[in-house]
Amino acid sequence: MEMNSSLRAASNRKTIKPVLVLMVFLFCPCKASDGQGAVPPLNYLNDIKAELKKVWPDNRTINLVFHGHSVPSGYFLTPEVRTLESYPHFVLKQLKQWYPTAVINVITTAIGGENSESGDRRFERDVLTHRPDVVFIDYALNDRFIGLPAAKLAWESMIVKALKYGTKIILLTPSPDLSEKILSPDADLAAHQKQIIALAEKHRIGIVDCYESFRMLASSGKDLKDYMAQGNHINGYGHKVVADKICEYFK
Repeated sequence: MEMNSSLRAASNRKTIKPVLVLMVFLFCPCKASDGQGAVPPLNYLNDIKAELKKVWPDNRTINLVFHGHSVPSGYFLTPEVRTLESYPHFVLKQLKQWYPTAVINVITTAIGGENSESGDRRFERDVLTHRPDVVFIDYALNDRFIGLPAAKLAWESMIVKALKYGTKIILLTPSPDLSEKILSPDADLAAHQKQIIALAEKHRIGIVDCYESFRMLASSGKDLKDYMAQGNHINGYGHKVVADKICEYFK
């Protein structure tokens, strides 16, 4: 079932106005081939932040949907799921401190073990039906098993569907996998990181570069095992790293 932006606007009694972003290259060290670049955090969610500041009876429910694999689902040491220590929950806690009059739904549509091809097939049914204000996409860890070309097609398909619907989108680069050397530029996850950043730049949508955050921790001498529940799942400390980066968009 496909929903267009006008239908969503009617259901939410609002119209999302696009944010015009100038001179993006000043905020992003990388530029897309067309010279546009990803939208900077302080500007991208201005309309959402304005809604979050409203008070009753003028406020409305803000829906944040987290779509992806086991990490946003809250899997720690499989099969244990720690929802209250996952980054979607940490984001909610921080936003409620900043926006005490806001009604915020954090909705997790992630499935452990899933890749982006499967996530794309159910995107309209499981994500857009929640009338999201912001969609977060996190699939890169599992996309290594389908390869870069297939992952690019699936991510771009989800991006196009979300943009047509009228929602904001923030892409996440991968969290670590201890089976790879995060400081190596030849790591599989590094290639997915670059591809995800390029997609964000192409479509001028949000990007949370989790991979770079953990790479910087490793390069500063931190042991990434301290941020991991198991080889491919971050623990509460790791989820806090991701949540802090996401929350930069809401400051």
